[in-house]
Amino acid sequence: MLIAAAVCPHPPLLVPAVAGAAAPELDALRAACREAVRRLIEGPGGRAPDLLVVVGGEATTRAYAPDAAGSLRPYGVDVTVGPGEPVLPLSLTIGRWLLGQAVDPAPARVRFQGVAQAAPPRECLRLGRELAGAAERVALLVMGDGSACRAEKPGDDDLDERAEPYDAAVARALRDADADALAALDPVLSGELLVAGRAAWQVLAGATGAAGGADGHGGFHGGFTGALLADVAPYGVAYFVASWLRGRP
Repeated sequence: MLIAAAVCPHPPLLVPAVAGAAAPELDALRAACREAVRRLIEGPGGRAPDLLVVVGGEATTRAYAPDAAGSLRPYGVDVTVGPGEPVLPLSLTIGRWLLGQAVDPAPARVRFQGVAQAAPPRECLRLGRELAGAAERVALLVMGDGSACRAEKPGDDDLDERAEPYDAAVARALRDADADALAALDPVLSGELLVAGRAAWQVLAGATGAAGGADGHGGFHGGFTGALLADVAPYGVAYFVASWLRGRP
């Protein structure tokens, strides 16, 4: 059963060694990611998960060994994250890096799951249900960026006028723990807006059962309390950070 989820973006610039002199520009985003991962590892009510699965988009759907590593060499720094062979895609590499930044130790059981970015919603939902059933208390670290078609600064013309409404809808869904809204995201529109997180977000929706609509009480939907910790687009790409915990606060 899914008990908690954290949603984080996966730009290489989250890693200060990659960002270099620009690293301070994303300090607030990094802090939000650390908080989301802290809540994930702690678990609702202070009860940690039995299994933590890092989910992120890539070319094909596949699972990786717990010791699988990722490399940031394609982004200009000789940094390997994890003890094994560097085979993880970018999304899971940044997810593994975020776990390594956590104050508290990660659970003993950690898995890495890639999902094809072009996978249809039904496949993503099914994968989410399978992951949620893998242990009694499952937590997901869901890696994904929003649209890459946003204005880079106020006053700029949007690259695609559909991007801001799309991202606003995703932000609401993450804030409200609205799994049904995530499940309903259009893969065609998501692809046109260069959204890297759609498939992974729909895995999260499947893990919750994509059940229930709003009850009108502070972001509690389908058994989860949601909190949106960051919603920014500093480089024309939307980055969200959110925390979902089962039960009311």
